[in-house]
Amino acid sequence: METISDLKAILHSKRANIYYLEMCRVMQKDGRVLYLSENKKEYQYWNIPIANTTCLLLGIGTSITQAAMRMLAQAGVLVGFSGSGATPLLMATEIEWFSPQGEYRPTEYIQGWMKFWFDEDKRLEIAKRFQIARIEFIKKVWSKDRELKLEGFNSNEQELKSMFNNTLTQIPSAYNVGKLLQLEADLTKKLYKYAAKKTNQLGFVREHAKAEDANGFLDHGNYLAYGLGATTLWVLGIPHGFAVMHGKTRRGALVFDVADLIKDALILPWAFICAKEKQSDKEFRSQILQTFVEHKALDFIFNEVKKAATYYKEPA
Repeated sequence: METISDLKAILHSKRANIYYLEMCRVMQKDGRVLYLSENKKEYQYWNIPIANTTCLLLGIGTSITQAAMRMLAQAGVLVGFSGSGATPLLMATEIEWFSPQGEYRPTEYIQGWMKFWFDEDKRLEIAKRFQIARIEFIKKVWSKDRELKLEGFNSNEQELKSMFNNTLTQIPSAYNVGKLLQLEADLTKKLYKYAAKKTNQLGFVREHAKAEDANGFLDHGNYLAYGLGATTLWVLGIPHGFAVMHGKTRRGALVFDVADLIKDALILPWAFICAKEKQSDKEFRSQILQTFVEHKALDFIFNEVKKAATYYKEPA
């Protein structure tokens, strides 16, 4: 049987898998976590490689045993209940996960976070750094992803260069978080328009909780990004309420901040491409998870949050 140390051998930032399960029962059997599905009156067991899993989403028609939850907690896997197709997460609009508990989680990063968080100017500076990192990640991904280039998404195009440069020049002079949020929203709207043009979906309007066209895929993909954000913050020991942009009164706001680092680069273009190709939720989800791995999205999030937490660290 695997020991706790064996299960934690793979760093969270290097793990590859987000699992979404529906119409099954998750259980522990012979020292492994399995899910049981019924197919034409035949029961089939499938293994979940928990040591290489970041988070587990349980959708419609699922149940889980206490023994399975114990093993998932030992492996440091976050578990969340969601609606059909992995969206939305339940518990209203909160980002809510069953987080593994441990008395030996690191305190370095939460202590670093607290050094700046109560200072409004320092908090704004970290928010600006997040926005710059977000744009640089879009430029990097869209300049080297061969499949995106074939679909017309290329950050070397003059139109995109102008968008990015314009926003990057305005970020340093943003005088408060409200102005920064406005800059973020303006750029995202332009990227929606750009993506709609590239995929022949002119007239697209962003509407949350709308299953039609690219809107449904955007919601779906965003929740997968929230999973990476929640995992990163739990591993580093930073509570979700200490946001730098999305409001200090929202308990899950820091998850939104962190997920925004990758959403426009990875979720946005594929939502439009998959909508154009009339793909299913399952096909879209598979594409997004593959994209997360290919562009090391979890690694990128970890690095940016670590850099933010230690940015104001006092010199030794």
